[in-house]
Amino acid sequence: MLGKKTKLENILSDLEQAASLEGMQSVSEALKEHYEVDHLVYHWVDSSGDQYGCGTYSEEWQQKYLTENYLRIDPVIQGCYQRFHPVDWKRLDWSSKAAREFLKVSAEYGVGNQGFSIPIRGPNGQFALFTINHSCADEEWAKFTHENRRDLILIAHYFNEKALDFEPVRLPEQQQSLSPREVDAMTLLAIGYSRAQVANSLAISEHTLRVYIESARFKLGALNTTHAVARAMSRGLIVV
Repeated sequence: MLGKKTKLENILSDLEQAASLEGMQSVSEALKEHYEVDHLVYHWVDSSGDQYGCGTYSEEWQQKYLTENYLRIDPVIQGCYQRFHPVDWKRLDWSSKAAREFLKVSAEYGVGNQGFSIPIRGPNGQFALFTINHSCADEEWAKFTHENRRDLILIAHYFNEKALDFEPVRLPEQQQSLSPREVDAMTLLAIGYSRAQVANSLAISEHTLRVYIESARFKLGALNTTHAVARAMSRGLIVV
């Protein structure tokens, strides 16, 4: 039997090798089974404004969502568009009558009461959202997201890198190598060290560490430190 980590690595390998949207769809279904959740979805808007998606929501719900134009009131879309960090659905504003009605209808179509969404922005105005959704108690969901948060962020960026590959007008990225110190800093952050622990391990000040992190972030074209770590891992620049 393959270990859980090995299974995830194999699924991500399949994603890297996907040559079509159908390939991404198959990966989303495999990840849903891997994490034993109700739904997993990746949706993006490319630099031309065209929308694409893959995931496990029912066709009926997708059609209902489009027909009712729920995009304009969906708290997940509205909340994530204003954020750069992962968002637990419980932290979003569901107070309006329209939002509460939307939540009620979505449940009728099999959307769970718990959700965790990761907003991602591309280099040319692209916007994407990776979401994992389930029905369970708050305590169970908090435990699940705490244990899997880092992997889910990495998976979201794997999906985004593949989506960008499918854009016909995409310009090749200028790869910049990280310095040995930048690699050390990113690696320690990736395994869960705090900034203070990283600085202590490398025998440098936190100010100097911040310089290394910002330099690596710039080279990787990352929006923040978490994004930089995910990109460095996905490109094989660091190994954890």
